[in-house]
Amino acid sequence: MIKRFIVIVAVFFTVVATAQENVSSPYSYYGIGLNTFKGTVENRSMGGLSMFSDSIHLNLRNPAGYGRLRRTTYALGGSHEQLTLNSDAAEDKAKVSSLDYLAIGIPVGGNLGFAFGVLPYTSVGYQILDIREDVASRLEGRGGMNKVFLSAGYQVIPSLSFGLDVNYNFGNLQNRRTLIRDEVQLGSRDVSRSDLLGFSYNFGADFQQRLKNGLKLHAAATYSPTTTIDAENSRQLATIAFSPNGGESVVEERDLNVADSELTLPAKYTIGLGLGRPNKWFFGGEYVSTDDNSFLSVNGAGGANANFANAAQYKFGGYFIPQYNSITNYFNRIVYRAGFRFEETGLNINNQDINEFGITFGVGLPVGPGFSNINLGFEYGQRGTTDSGLIQEDFFRLSVGLSLTEARRWFERRKFN
Repeated sequence: MIKRFIVIVAVFFTVVATAQENVSSPYSYYGIGLNTFKGTVENRSMGGLSMFSDSIHLNLRNPAGYGRLRRTTYALGGSHEQLTLNSDAAEDKAKVSSLDYLAIGIPVGGNLGFAFGVLPYTSVGYQILDIREDVASRLEGRGGMNKVFLSAGYQVIPSLSFGLDVNYNFGNLQNRRTLIRDEVQLGSRDVSRSDLLGFSYNFGADFQQRLKNGLKLHAAATYSPTTTIDAENSRQLATIAFSPNGGESVVEERDLNVADSELTLPAKYTIGLGLGRPNKWFFGGEYVSTDDNSFLSVNGAGGANANFANAAQYKFGGYFIPQYNSITNYFNRIVYRAGFRFEETGLNINNQDINEFGITFGVGLPVGPGFSNINLGFEYGQRGTTDSGLIQEDFFRLSVGLSLTEARRWFERRKFN
């Protein structure tokens, strides 16, 4: 299976690196795009909780969970999103599909585990048409930043484990602005591109303590320190002519000298607390805080009417399994998940805070004789507002994930009679 997985990793890496555009939102115009959800379908279906870890699933948001992993596990996920974008004057619809993550977790011995994989970090995708009395402009953007990660987790004692993610971030952002003036035959085009490279880190801790009556207390925390990403910037200006079918042809173009820059990814920490009965139910809550973003745009494309402040997320969710070891009833072995999340994105436009919420639910469908499962997740959410001439996005997302667990450990010694 590992040979097949390596081939899948190579294909996934190529697709993500060359075709990263898994969002359709005008709010991705600011900063380095919208933050993507960096977790599995299982996490997302519980309101995005990152605090729950066990021995057979990967937790891509808290590396401490790899110290509890007991079987080699492969994880692959993707999603499809349908959006309705509303303003005071118009309504539009969009849809987008994306590959969300690919990872493998490998336990080594009884207390140590490693993982590696690739997933999107931020995403840019928008088309904005602004028509005024004597001028029309079209803004387009695509791209994003991805990360390849190598993680390790170690279980110090049965109740406590620690972990570390080392992320190599890469990607590019492309912003294009086309301007057409009334009674002017030719238009202008301004294209900016930034290639991003840099490392970031994430530290995690996971605490699980058995209580009376078979209950278990869960507590978890993560911390990502401030890091710097290098941006290699370029900019091209062009005079263009338009054909009757809307196509563009270049009349004249020139490259501008643009200084390279450094981006500061803000510090972020997460704390969570939950309670559950193993293999039966779990419920938890989580708080995420992200420091103020120090930039609106990597290449100066941001607007004067926007700014960033500290961001915060509030998440609640859990799961329920009627009877995990049922032999006669398949539906009793299904994992039923649900959750709710609210996010203060930190972005403020026209004195309006851009917030987001989501209601989630999902199921984990057992497949085969072992611990593998197919996970389906559903989310309805809303981002933004129609106040002050802004746009409100209503979205519905379907997520599909595979969690494939091998029957034997990789480093398990064979026994012969």
